[in-house]
Amino acid sequence: MATKDVRPKTSWIESPWLMPLVDILLALTAFALAYLVRYHLQILRPVLEFNQAPFEPYIPYAIVYVAWLHLNYRGSGLYKQIRGRSWLDEVYTIINGATNATVVIFAISFVLQPLVFSRLLIIYVAAITILLLSIARTVRRTIQQSLRARGIGVQRVLVVGAGEIGRSVLRTMIARRDHGYLPIGYLGETPDEAKVDLGRVKGLGGLDNLATTLREHHVDHVVITLAWTHHDQILKLIRVCQKQGVGVSVVPEVFQLNLKQVQVENLDGIPLLRVNGHVPLKGSNRLIKRMMDIGLIVLASPLLLILFGVVALAIRLEGKGAIFYKQKRVGENGREFDMIKFRSMIPDADKFRAELIKTHELDPRHPKIKHDPRVTKVGRVIRTLSLDELPNLLNVLTGQMSLVGPRPPTPDEVTLYEAWHLQRLQVKPGMTGLWQVSGRSEVPFDEMCLMDIYYIENWSVQLDAQILMLTIPRVLLRHGAY
Repeated sequence: MATKDVRPKTSWIESPWLMPLVDILLALTAFALAYLVRYHLQILRPVLEFNQAPFEPYIPYAIVYVAWLHLNYRGSGLYKQIRGRSWLDEVYTIINGATNATVVIFAISFVLQPLVFSRLLIIYVAAITILLLSIARTVRRTIQQSLRARGIGVQRVLVVGAGEIGRSVLRTMIARRDHGYLPIGYLGETPDEAKVDLGRVKGLGGLDNLATTLREHHVDHVVITLAWTHHDQILKLIRVCQKQGVGVSVVPEVFQLNLKQVQVENLDGIPLLRVNGHVPLKGSNRLIKRMMDIGLIVLASPLLLILFGVVALAIRLEGKGAIFYKQKRVGENGREFDMIKFRSMIPDADKFRAELIKTHELDPRHPKIKHDPRVTKVGRVIRTLSLDELPNLLNVLTGQMSLVGPRPPTPDEVTLYEAWHLQRLQVKPGMTGLWQVSGRSEVPFDEMCLMDIYYIENWSVQLDAQILMLTIPRVLLRHGAY
């Protein structure tokens, strides 16, 4: 999440004409493929010889179909650049448009009663259209994420407001980098409120610095998170942004509750926001997560047993000392437990910890030492591949940890926490998590906390599965591990 003061490159994948053109070409392709499937491959139902027909009579229907699709998708907002919109939302719109277009074609054929017309072919067209357009969205998202990882198509965002709502916006942007937002800093209501950097997100002073900050840091978008009691101040800030041609959004104060805690209702035209107190990791979800942990460990147990044996043997052959290492860690709701790891350092390595933190000028809340002199030769290998953490699985089986969650801190690290940092202790700690797949040791402490809190507020089975799948290449490529 670097914050170089340069204007980001525009992503060609976000050109307003690209996806409409792709959809038109793919819809026409769907008609050609459907004709091939119906009249040549004859899947599902054979075509009698006297029912054979050329493709030309279907061309007018193809034109009407494609035109209707295009109008439907434009009207439903499919081609609007909405960051954060899910793939499933796009697929739903695609299905809806293809279904409507199919109904229109059937209606036209009913009125015209053409001699050459296959209803099954039109159904094939709809199915192939949905498939091709959905694949196109997947390809676009993959390319988009790759470009954004290189700083192309990324919006530089300034957050105005240093309270809980501002931190909520920052942690979402940091945790979901695929949305293409780069938070370059934040402003507080007073200069004193924004003196402290949150990881690589800079504190840039008070509200009076807005105009200067927009110019100096090449800001593309401003997100205002001030309380609504500052109505007049918010309007002034919006005018400053508009004057400099910078996009601006305002977060309603109620959304400090998180969107998943709010249900939008309508009372005869009056919008109501019902707070439902949604907490993702409670009740049945907690049981599902526990079953996932145990199930995955059982499935992987043959490979895990082999790895356990190889690592234990390597540590024993290297020299004297215990194979396993136990350390006090802080888990869910502040409960302490003994976390088990393979020993990767010399015996009594903890004696030198405080001195090394001071010598290397590290953040004592999250100290990570490159080229740590305490690490053994075998330890360096297993730490690079994260094999030293395999015994954490025993903590998972005993219910002290989970496969996915915030990494457990030591008690002395917790004593240095600010109040908002403690939110990361609301769930069971994990062997891997959002910050591990977003840079591991390279992620500053405050960013790590923002990601952990985002994970807690947005937990889902899909999110856990995504993190686990991303962990494997991060470990194999040894990204950010030392």
